[in-house]
Amino acid sequence: MRALAAIFAFVALAFATPAAPAPKRIEVRVVIVTTWEYEPNGKSVMGELKAWRERWPLPVAMPFPEGVHSLHYDPKTHVLAYVTGAATARAAASTMALGLDPRLDFSHAYWVVAGIAGVDPKIGSVGSAAWARWIVDGDLGQEIDIREAPKDWPTGHFPFGRSKPYELPAPPHHAFEANSAYPLNASLVHWAYGLSRDVKLADDAKLAALRKPYSGAAAKPPFVLEGETLASSRFWYGAIANEHARRWVDYWTGGKGVFAMSAEEDSGIMQGLTQLAAAGRVKLDRVLVLRSASDYTVGPAGMTAAELAAEEAKSQFPAIGAALENLYRTAAPVVHYLTDHWATTRDKVPGT
Repeated sequence: MRALAAIFAFVALAFATPAAPAPKRIEVRVVIVTTWEYEPNGKSVMGELKAWRERWPLPVAMPFPEGVHSLHYDPKTHVLAYVTGAATARAAASTMALGLDPRLDFSHAYWVVAGIAGVDPKIGSVGSAAWARWIVDGDLGQEIDIREAPKDWPTGHFPFGRSKPYELPAPPHHAFEANSAYPLNASLVHWAYGLSRDVKLADDAKLAALRKPYSGAAAKPPFVLEGETLASSRFWYGAIANEHARRWVDYWTGGKGVFAMSAEEDSGIMQGLTQLAAAGRVKLDRVLVLRSASDYTVGPAGMTAAELAAEEAKSQFPAIGAALENLYRTAAPVVHYLTDHWATTRDKVPGT
């Protein structure tokens, strides 16, 4: 009995002892979402994070073993940046891991995706930057090898729940089989575009030479625009695949969107944010996606798709330097406004 009494006394004392208060979470104002960083031997050489880390700057490194790269934070402006890793799977996993991090409070945070992409030469030129109103997934769906498809099919790729390409009506954006399209807050997107549209973008002789064989929008010096992202983990090249990208974006947006940028990670990022929003940890009306053009999705006249793929295998992305620079130049004024006016932007989304 005395032993039992001692046990009960110990348990009662344990429950009576107040627990140490949990550390206060950091309220993040803006999350900069980057997708890759080239750091041989730990030295930052090139990537989407580099300019933010050095020029914003983001002086505090935070461990993030659940992701692919450490976090970087500025305690003065409450801006946090992370690297998702390339392609949709890593992007979704990294975004979910960050959103569930117990150290951080994202309940009022804005998310600004800032990455490079390929640009449709019908819409823009290398070095240009596009704010997306829609993110469309380019991978999910069904496929028949085009050599076995009916002769009148323009592509072998068609949606879940349908039996041929672009069959109407389009399925719901979010369905049992797949989340295929994500509309962003158009008012916020247009506000960001208006704030950054007159930013002076980097241009040089190399960019001029790249755009010389083109005409129309592809031949213009770099500029800021509004246009949609098609996210696909498969790199694709050439006019036929590009025409499918145009029609696929038009199909999923009900004619409201225009394909501008070909990227990898954005649908994975949006999938992660969508599930975090369902848990009440983030707000989807505070997401911005900016992509800048490091190359064209279609080669100049006379160049085949295979020749374009071979050329990029050798030179990688020919306009990558200007694309990375123009990402920062375009997004930084938007991030500055959101953080500098936090007394207002914390509770009221600009443009609404």
